[in-house]
Amino acid sequence: MSLTARVKNNPRLKQLVLRLMLVPGEARPRLWVRWLVNPFVHRYGRRARVRRRTRLDVVPFQPFELGDESIVEDFATVNNGVGGVFIGARTLVGLGNVLIGPLRIGNDVIIAQNVVFSGLNHGYLDVSRPIRDQPCTTAEIVVEDEVWIGANCVITAGVRIGRHAVVAGGSVVTKDVPAYTVVAGNPARILKRYDFATGNWVRIKD
Repeated sequence: MSLTARVKNNPRLKQLVLRLMLVPGEARPRLWVRWLVNPFVHRYGRRARVRRRTRLDVVPFQPFELGDESIVEDFATVNNGVGGVFIGARTLVGLGNVLIGPLRIGNDVIIAQNVVFSGLNHGYLDVSRPIRDQPCTTAEIVVEDEVWIGANCVITAGVRIGRHAVVAGGSVVTKDVPAYTVVAGNPARILKRYDFATGNWVRIKD
């Protein structure tokens, strides 16, 4: 049995390891983990850049990958504590974004300012317990290649955004977005769809 499997299968040992690696009461790694461990286990592509004021709350026991020539701008937060975060090549993660895994973003994606991706949901069904003490669920968010997401959007757990789709600013995406569409609103709905036969973006009638 590997060391990782041994830790996962032993609750007491798992708690000890987490206590050593994470800041107490916070979902962020200790300084020694950020400096001495993470740089050797996470993958950064050629000319990939993470700006100095980005908050990388990434742990070594979950994957984090940043593709070639991709940029994570200042004041963004990336957290892979409950699921891996994968960002493809030539992708821009804008100012103030929040990326909570499990999350997979493709190549050539543009994400504007203050967009929230959360692959995590808190349980709430048991009214005899505080929500913070109830089990969490996760579902991977997938953003395919060439997507553009406008400012101040929220992308919820389990959503897939198809290739070359556009999510208008301020939208709340709660279900899958088909490829080659424009969506907007809360909850987001399809406004336009690309017609390959005519080569035009066609507005969808209400």
